[in-house]
Amino acid sequence: MRVIAGKARSLPLKTPAGLDTRPTTDRVKETLFNMLMPYLPGGVFVDLFAGSGQIGIEALSRGAKKAYFVENGREAFVCMSENVKFAKMTEEAVLLKQDVYTALYGIHEKEADVIFADPPYAEGHYEKLLSVLKDRSYVTEDTLLVFEADLKQDFGFVKEYGFCVEKEKCYKTNKHVFLRKGVV
Repeated sequence: MRVIAGKARSLPLKTPAGLDTRPTTDRVKETLFNMLMPYLPGGVFVDLFAGSGQIGIEALSRGAKKAYFVENGREAFVCMSENVKFAKMTEEAVLLKQDVYTALYGIHEKEADVIFADPPYAEGHYEKLLSVLKDRSYVTEDTLLVFEADLKQDFGFVKEYGFCVEKEKCYKTNKHVFLRKGVV
């Protein structure tokens, strides 16, 4: 696993041992960040269920001014911390070792530009995330939410929380769902 582009391009990153995290492949990460590039320069990026931290590190490498990394797993948090330090991004990174839902109340930004979440697929996190995010002041109509999900995951429930699906990008085994506050 490596950083694809930007100031930390080609930097190798560690992954936590075990099967608790699913590192995003370089091809999928490159496709994702090609779509996210308009939101990154000078922006605030939030990486929920951050695992190794590779998504937030990629965002910082490509020009985000600040990234929040939220991870509760001990091994993953240690790995993420080492990766952020190795990438020389400790000044722009806020590392939060806590439950994602608790962390969402501790983010004090005027606006988050991108919120990325890659939770365990079958544990019902998507609705719970939206139920908290809908009331956070840093989630505006301009904030882009990106959820990584299983291909079979239905997002028909998002309107109940005041969000709409802007687009979906499907890959072989998973997809990225792009959401915004408001109605299409």
